[in-house]
Amino acid sequence: MPATPVFFFREDDGTVPLLDWLDELPAKVQDKCRLRIERLGQLGHELRRPEADFLRDGVYELRVRHQGVNYRMLYFFHGQAAVILSHGLQKERAIPPREIDRAVDRKKRFARDPDRHTAEEP
Repeated sequence: MPATPVFFFREDDGTVPLLDWLDELPAKVQDKCRLRIERLGQLGHELRRPEADFLRDGVYELRVRHQGVNYRMLYFFHGQAAVILSHGLQKERAIPPREIDRAVDRKKRFARDPDRHTAEEP
């Protein structure tokens, strides 16, 4: 199975929300999140629970748990690539609908202009 390219959503101002969020997390959580991103690159559409799950409107979540806290990275597939749109962390089991709505909005913006909204991890 070929690897799935993984990109990050870039805002109009050049910021990359997911990477900014990752930088603020404890090192152990960063490592777990990066490992999950690598798994997405390895398995793509084949990645399943408990590592990933479908939410709605073409948006999926990468799931990481550390010390009772659920960390989530929301993504979608654009052609053969996976694009990580946003993030969330909470102690609840469900992602707040506003976070999914934000991811859906970013997905639409990305689809309209992929070149403008594509970032690769440095």
